[in-house]
Amino acid sequence: MNKAIPKRIHIVGSVGSGKTTLAREISSKLGIPYYELDNVVWIRDESGDIRRTDQERETCLNSIIQSESWITEGVHTADWASPCFHRADLIVFLDTKYSIRVYRIGKRFFKQKLRIEESNYKPTREILKKCLNGIGTLRRKEKLTFSISTAYIKIKWLLLIKQN
Repeated sequence: MNKAIPKRIHIVGSVGSGKTTLAREISSKLGIPYYELDNVVWIRDESGDIRRTDQERETCLNSIIQSESWITEGVHTADWASPCFHRADLIVFLDTKYSIRVYRIGKRFFKQKLRIEESNYKPTREILKKCLNGIGTLRRKEKLTFSISTAYIKIKWLLLIKQN
């Protein structure tokens, strides 16, 4: 059995599931750069985020996944993110308990408001509300989409991490 360390890793899960934390940890241990897919979708600007065009997003993502090693993470399971699934040596799906995700989202919001934790966006009540309103729907939707997506690709390794 080949025990080579994966060099292309895609982490998917709902908001607050621990994707970014896991990506940072793996990145630190393996020396592989990690990328948040939200930053592929959005151009971060002090005056407010600007959504990339489909072409800009595709170009940005391709520049990441064409490199020799990378870690990508995000909630995104739409067609535009499928290259992450196709090119990954390892796909990690985080299935974190709903109450844990709600707690983490609230904790993150307050830390960002108090400027204890950095944020890629301005932590507003509207953002908090979107995160909290969307996590139940996203979870059902992402599991279904994830199952359908993985049926069409050859996966070398799939790791399901269930956090209770």
